[in-house]
Order: sequence, then structure tokens, then C-alpha cells
Amino acid sequence: MEIEPNGPDPAPRTPVILVAGLDPAAGARVADALVVAGTTLVHHDLGAVASGRVMRTVRSVDLDGAETETVTEVTLEHGCVSCTLRLDLLPLLRRLHRRESVETIVVHLDSLLEPEAVCWAVEHVTVSDMPGFVDGPAGRDVEVSATIACLAESDWLTSATGEITVGEAGLGAVDDERTLAQVAVGQVAFADALVVQGADPMMRDRWETARLMAVLRRLAPGAPMIMEIAQRPLTALMATQLLRAIPDGARRGRIDGPHDPLLRGQPPLEPECGVGMVEFAADRPFHPDRLHAAFDVLLDGVVCARGRLWLANRPDEALWLESAGEALQVSAGGPWLAAMDEDDLAAVDPERRAMAGLRWHPEFGDRHSAVVVLCHRADPDEITRALQAACLDDAEMADGQALWMAYPDPLGHAHADPCDRSDPADLRLPVADTDGTGPDTDRARHDTDITDPYREDPR
Repeated sequence: MEIEPNGPDPAPRTPVILVAGLDPAAGARVADALVVAGTTLVHHDLGAVASGRVMRTVRSVDLDGAETETVTEVTLEHGCVSCTLRLDLLPLLRRLHRRESVETIVVHLDSLLEPEAVCWAVEHVTVSDMPGFVDGPAGRDVEVSATIACLAESDWLTSATGEITVGEAGLGAVDDERTLAQVAVGQVAFADALVVQGADPMMRDRWETARLMAVLRRLAPGAPMIMEIAQRPLTALMATQLLRAIPDGARRGRIDGPHDPLLRGQPPLEPECGVGMVEFAADRPFHPDRLHAAFDVLLDGVVCARGRLWLANRPDEALWLESAGEALQVSAGGPWLAAMDEDDLAAVDPERRAMAGLRWHPEFGDRHSAVVVLCHRADPDEITRALQAACLDDAEMADGQALWMAYPDPLGHAHADPCDRSDPADLRLPVADTDGTGPDTDRARHDTDITDPYREDPR
């Protein structure tokens, strides 16, 4: 369906609601409930994306209530998720913005898509060569107003804590090395609201349900939640109430940087149903070898972990750790303030500079390590002990930076992007910076490769 511009850019930007989830049917029900007068629903079915074909559905309800639906097969020269977003979804959002009958856009994401990457693409990927449009990101015309994650009560926690890959689960290409846990955790952690598909009441394990809710309250703190059951399917009224319940401080598409606070939304810190948060902080660096060994405690009984790492042999730049289930990734986290020159410091967010000033060390500056772990079966004390033991001891601290630089570094394995393109618009979500030029952040399981942010891209 071709949508032509029919007038000058109006203001404000058109709100976009993202609906994400591993179960396409559950996502479709939620997306359908959001379609009211003035709403257009967009969905890309990526089931055949590897062959270069994507099925795009656009369903609109105009302000008078008339409904239209168009299904189009989109042919891509290079069949991948990134190309689908860059070449079709982002231009489509800009064109829909120009239609007077479109007040809201609902994007039902394919199970392969993670909402954080889509939000980054909306704000940073340039859409060009569109007649009547100024080159720029789709964020010139649209803004993400809410992200809703759909999950199943019966099996989401199993998916979120396992090691099976997307390809092995049959949801994507065989060579898709992302795990279900990475996708499941990423969808919920980035959500502003949750819709939980309830299990059959006769089959429900109340303890398992309570444990799931304890995880969700910590993974997406403050997010309103609706339990959808067969006897009470989601309605348009319920969907509207869910959106209205999203608090003012919700993420709404905002992507946190590695130097932002790790505890977003004030999650409960007290243990509940065996679920708890571990907060680890250290003002001395990690020994790279011992840290690599300590990663094992983050891969068993842990839902997710994230944090900044100060490695003894890498004094200039923080590392950023993310894990989900039995998958873990380490990537570049941007330079420490203490390693910046005056020009770079002037461009740093004042809040970050103020927070760094509170813990500034006369020799090491703002260098530190901070990790937050959400565990559901692991021993929090064991996690803390393992991370503490990975830090340099007093004798090693006395050795100084010159000797630290000689430490062997098991984190130095380059991980190449399977989509081998030099296009700067390649949709790889940067976690190391905020200017859209970050390193390769393709997910890698701990037992294969860990992204090396310090080596040249082998491409």
C-alpha cells in the first residue's frame, strides 16, 4: 500500500504504541483491542524474511469508523530484520504521519523484534529519498508513546531463564543466535505496561504465579498489568484503561545508557517468593580472568543482570554487562569521565557529572563497578561473594596500572555481525553511547563469544 504525503508536517508528532511478545496470537489480540477510530495498525510478518519476503498488513479505522485493510508482500534485496525496519517500517511511519485520518499508530511487532531496537531506530536511523519529506529519522514525525509487552503466565519464566535460541525455537532463522531469554526479558524490561495471558485456573500453580508476579514487579517496576483470561478477553475499554494507568515517569521509548542509574522505577528490593535483587558495587577494578570465571554465577537461577564494569587492564572505558537467562554479553560502555579531555567532558550530561562527583577518587576518578542482578533461584550471597572475589586484592591494587595492563584478557573475542553490510544505517542498537555510532551488540552466549568492544571490527 502506497501512502502519499498530503500536506505539510503537522505538530505534534503522531503517537506510536508498540505491542511486543513472543506469542503472535496474544500480541494480535492486544493490538486489535487498541484499534479505535483514528488508529492505524501495522504488522510485519517476518516468517519468510530469510528469503527476502515480508508480509505487511496495514489496517485503518478512520475518524468516521470506516475500516480498511491492505496486505502487501514486501520484497527485500537482503532479507533480514534490520532491512525490514529500515526500508519499510520507518518510511511507512513517516507517510502515515501525513494522513489526517491517522491520530495514533499501533505497531504489532513480530516475535523476532525487540522494542528497544525499534525505538532506537525511530530516533536515530535516517530515512532518505522520500519525495516530499526532509531526510531524517522517523522520530521527526512520530514518537513512541507506550510499549506493551504480552506474555504467557504458563511459560514466560521458563523462556526467560533458559538457553534455547530463537532459531532452535522455530521463531526465526536457524542461525539466529539470540536466545528466547534475551528476547523475552528485553520485551518485558522495556515495557510501559504488561498484558499477561492467564493460565487455565484449573491448571494454575499459585506459587509459580506468585513467583512470576514477583519477577515482573522487579523487571518492569511501576508498569500496570492486566491478566487476560479466556473468560475475560481484553476489550478496547480495558486496553484504554491500561494505557491511562501508565505512570508519568514511564520509559515511553527512552533508551537508558550504561552510565544511567541501574535501578529504574524503584523496584522492590526485599525478597519475595524466592525472587530478589542483588546490588553489587566496588571501588576497585575487576581482574579480567577472575571476572570471566565469575560470570558462571550469573547464568544459573538468574533472570537477568546488567551493570558497569571497571576492568584493571582497561582503564579508559567502562564495559557494559547484560545477561538474560543463560546468555550473557559484554560490550563497550563508553569512556570514564576521568579519561576524557575537556571538550568531551563539556558534552557530558550534567546529571552524570554531578553523580560522579559524589564518589570521585583522587587517583581513579569516577571508575567503579556496579551490577544489579534479578535472581529467582540463585543464592544472592553466592553472587556477591563471586563478584567480590573477582576484584583485585590489596596486593594487586598495590601493583599499579602498569602491571594491570599485562593481565590476560579472556573478554577479547571479536563477534562479527552476521548481516555483513557497511551501511551506516544498519540497525544495531548501541549500548556504548548515545550518538548512534556504538559497537556491534549482537547477542552472544557466554559459552561462545563475548563481544570485544576494543578490537577493530573484522569487517
